Amino acid sequence: MEIFARQKELKTLEKLYYSTGPEFLAIWGRRRIGKTFLIRQFFKNKGIYFELTGIKDGSYKQQLQNFSIEFFRVFKSMRKPKSWPDAFNELRIAIENTKEERKIILFFDEVPWLATPKSGFLQALDYFWNRYLSDDPRIILVVCGSAASWMIRKILQDKGGLHGRLTARIRLLPFNLKETELFLSHRGIVLERKQLIDIYMAIGGVAKYLSYIEKGQSSLQAIHQICFEGPLFKEFDELYASLFDNYALHIQIVKALAEVKNGLTATEISQHTKISSGGGLTLIIQELEESGLIASLPSFGKHHIQQRFRLIDEYSLFYLKWISQAKSIDLTGIDEDFWLKAGNSPAGLAWAGYAFESLCMRHIRNIKEALRIGAVSTAESEWVYKATPKSSETGAQIDLIIDRADHCVNLCEIKYTNKELSLDKDLAENLRTKKNLFIEKTHCRKSLFLTLISTYGVKKSSPYLDCIDVELTMDDLFR
Repeated sequence: MEIFARQKELKTLEKLYYSTGPEFLAIWGRRRIGKTFLIRQFFKNKGIYFELTGIKDGSYKQQLQNFSIEFFRVFKSMRKPKSWPDAFNELRIAIENTKEERKIILFFDEVPWLATPKSGFLQALDYFWNRYLSDDPRIILVVCGSAASWMIRKILQDKGGLHGRLTARIRLLPFNLKETELFLSHRGIVLERKQLIDIYMAIGGVAKYLSYIEKGQSSLQAIHQICFEGPLFKEFDELYASLFDNYALHIQIVKALAEVKNGLTATEISQHTKISSGGGLTLIIQELEESGLIASLPSFGKHHIQQRFRLIDEYSLFYLKWISQAKSIDLTGIDEDFWLKAGNSPAGLAWAGYAFESLCMRHIRNIKEALRIGAVSTAESEWVYKATPKSSETGAQIDLIIDRADHCVNLCEIKYTNKELSLDKDLAENLRTKKNLFIEKTHCRKSLFLTLISTYGVKKSSPYLDCIDVELTMDDLFR
C-alpha cells in the first residue's frame, strides 16, 4: 500500500532519512488518522526497523513482554527486561553491536500508553537519547501518540531531559476535501462533489473512516452503512477514551457545544455543564482544542476576549445529533431507511446547515485562495448582535468574517442547499440589513464585501446583482 496525500509530511520524513546526524521525531494526531501507517510504510525496507506499540491500560509486565517480542524479531536475541531502564540498556547493546551503516529506526507508538505513571518510561527514554542515541548518526527515533494534549505537555513542551531535543515534529491532520476526493478516487470511488461534502460532514477526513466507503454507494448509503450499521456506530466513546484519561468531562463539554449553533464562551460552557470555571475547565478546553475536536472563534473586534468555542469534529457532531438518537429508537435494529428519512427532514437540513458552516471554517485557506487573498494576512471571526428586549431592532449574525490586512473585510454568508439557491427580495433585504447593522454597531471603516458561500451557487437575479459582491461555491472548497 502506498502513502497518499501526505506530501508535506513525506518531505519531513525524507529529510530525516537522508540526514547525516541523529534525528528525533514526534508525531501526533487523533485516532485512526494514519500515523502508524505513515511511519511504517515510509521506513519499511529503509534500515533496521524496531517498532513497539503501547497497550491501552496494559500492565507494566505486558508492555515489557511486548518489548521482548519485538526485540527478538529485530535483533534475534531473547531478553526479558525487568524495567524500562533495563530494556533500553538491552537496546543500546544491540545497537552498539550492529556494525552496519544503515539507518536504525526506533518507533515507539502510542507512547502515552507506554509511559504509565511510575513506569519510568519517559525518564529512561530521556537518558537513552541524551547519553547514547544523540551521538549515533544512524539513529532515527520516533515517538507517536493519539493523545495530543499528553504529547504536547510531556514531549513537545517537556522541561526535563527531552527539552529542546526534538529535531522534527509532525501533527497529522484529517484530509481536507480535495485530499478526500483524491483518496477515494485512488480507491476507485468517484462521487459528485456535493455527495463528498455530505460524507465529509458526517465523518470528516479521517483516513480510516473513509476507507470504509464501498464502491457503488451513494453518500446516503455510505453514511448509513458506516455510521448506523458499521464501525462508527460505537466509535465515539473509544475515540475519546483514546485521547483523554478521564474523558467524561470532555464528552460533557462536547455535548454542550453540539447543542448550540453559535458556540459557547468558557463562562457559558461552565453554566451549561455545571463544571466550575477555573484551571480545570481551562485545561479540558485546551485539551479538546489541541486534539482538533473544538476550535475557538473570536467575536469581531474582540480578538482576545469573548472567544466562542465550536464543535468542529464532524464525526462527533454527527454522532451526538443522529447516531445516539438512532441507538435509542429501536433496540431490535435500526430502520434501514433511517438516514434516508432523517437526512431529508427539516432537522436534517438544519444540521447540514450548521455542519456546512463548520466545514467552511475548516477550509479557510481554500476560501482565501478562491478570494485571491492567499498571501494577505487575515483574522477570522464571527459577529452576533443581540437586540435588547425593548428595542425595535432585530438581532443579526454573520457566519464568518475575514478581516484583511489590505483594509477590506469579507462578510461571509454560508448557505447549504440541495440545488441552486434562489435569492429573493426578502433574503437580499435581510443580507443588506445585516451589513448595515454591522457597520452601525462595529463602526467598521474598511471596504466591506458581502460574500455568499453556497453549495451549487445562486441564480443570477436582480436581487442577487444588487446585493452580492462575491460568490463562492463548493468547488472553491476543493482547491
